[in-house]
Amino acid sequence: MHVRSRLWLTILSLFLTLWLISGFLPLSVVNQIILTLVSVVAAGLVLWYQWRCLSSRRDIPEKAGDDGLPPEYFQGHVLLVAGNSDAWFESGQAYRETASGWYLRVDTPEQMRILAERLSYNRPALCGQVVVMLGLLPEQHTSDEAFLPWLRNWQRAVMQCRQWLNTTPPVLVTLMVSEPSPQNTSLNKHSAHWFTLTPDLPGMHIRLTEAGAIPAEEWLLACDAASRLRCVSELLWLNAMLSWYNRVTDALTDICRQEHFYFRPVAVGFCLTSVAAHPGNLWQQQLTSLTALPPSAGVSSQALPLPDILLSGIPRHRGLSHWHRLCRQTGAIVGVFLLLAILASFMNNQRLVRSVGEHLTAWHRMSGYSSESKTTALQRLQADNQLLNDWQQRGVPQRYGLGLYQGMWLISPVERAISERVAPLPPRPVIQKVTQTPKTVRLNSLALFDAGKWTLKPGATKWLVNALVDIKAKAGWLIVVSGHTDNTGDPQRNQALSLKRAEAVRDW
Repeated sequence: MHVRSRLWLTILSLFLTLWLISGFLPLSVVNQIILTLVSVVAAGLVLWYQWRCLSSRRDIPEKAGDDGLPPEYFQGHVLLVAGNSDAWFESGQAYRETASGWYLRVDTPEQMRILAERLSYNRPALCGQVVVMLGLLPEQHTSDEAFLPWLRNWQRAVMQCRQWLNTTPPVLVTLMVSEPSPQNTSLNKHSAHWFTLTPDLPGMHIRLTEAGAIPAEEWLLACDAASRLRCVSELLWLNAMLSWYNRVTDALTDICRQEHFYFRPVAVGFCLTSVAAHPGNLWQQQLTSLTALPPSAGVSSQALPLPDILLSGIPRHRGLSHWHRLCRQTGAIVGVFLLLAILASFMNNQRLVRSVGEHLTAWHRMSGYSSESKTTALQRLQADNQLLNDWQQRGVPQRYGLGLYQGMWLISPVERAISERVAPLPPRPVIQKVTQTPKTVRLNSLALFDAGKWTLKPGATKWLVNALVDIKAKAGWLIVVSGHTDNTGDPQRNQALSLKRAEAVRDW
């Protein structure tokens, strides 16, 4: 499921990248082709690598399954019981469940890495609740030369869990030895006490269910007379346990410092209970060096008590399941795509506004330029106007969308600039002068007038009508009527008579 999620995210990223290149980025066709090829090749390599990882790990969930793992909704700590883990479980038991934690048995350091991998694949939401419980039973080890490398291998296994759990899990060290008097006496008929060393509290503290963490000295003073001997014996045993633990950790610190590896537990729990012991074990060697009296070897056939009371002080956080993690990563990828798409749309709209603005500015500055330059500027404005109107009717292109389109504010100034243009003046008309000889129509004065008279005779109408027909006059013509006399008197009288006769013909 983990690798399949990565395959889906890679395919989604490729799809959104191609969409961004072809639909939003202001690139030329050549650059779009180049970026598309680069994106496809890069995504292909990533998909090939992820498919190989899927093929190599496909059998992990099938072999391991969910057997022994806590449910996805488990709220307590998930403890990987390492070290001498078999002492806390019955034969064939893989896990133990309590109200505070889910204890998983880990027999070898290699199994811890596999179990961490199973948790990361099958229960990713529980990775933040994982705690490594390193159980140390010195009564089951007989040699420091074998014990220190054994412990160092467990520490390295804890560090290897980081790549699966995304962080180094906190480590709870539990150190158990047999009680001072392993025989079934009245001193031992009580529940096991847990003593702790933590970084936030100085000194040794005892963990009680009712009172919490109490300093060991206060606990000793609060003991009644009947249990005072048992309390003193336990504190003496605790001092010996602490001395042995410090000696072991000092040796490990020197080794880890050389390997640049540091190991700091969040708490160390000490408990006195019946532990199955080997002859000549490390605990017997420790007590012999302190008291010169070897203790008797403990015998126990039951599983050791679990440190539930110590878990309340260990921090934990709820992780994300596969589904929530996939949704979060998908949302992040889509968010990046939307951010880049909005940025590209903003750039495209700024380029559109700047281009149309430059065309408008050029048109307004064309007063002193030639008519050819004005025509070019006008054609650019008309092309902008046609493009903007087409987008207004058919829809805005995707690269200008996402709520950032500014073209509708440019239509009005472009149309106003086009409508206010000065139309070219028409060419001046050419006046052609036509010279035409006036046509003369003569009328007989004797047919029109009596001798010495200027009044038309009754029969003059026929002659006048015939004269108009011969003239073929048109609207706007100028007709000049000149008088004529029979030259019967002096010149003044003849001139006046001719004028009167011309007026009579005109008036007719």
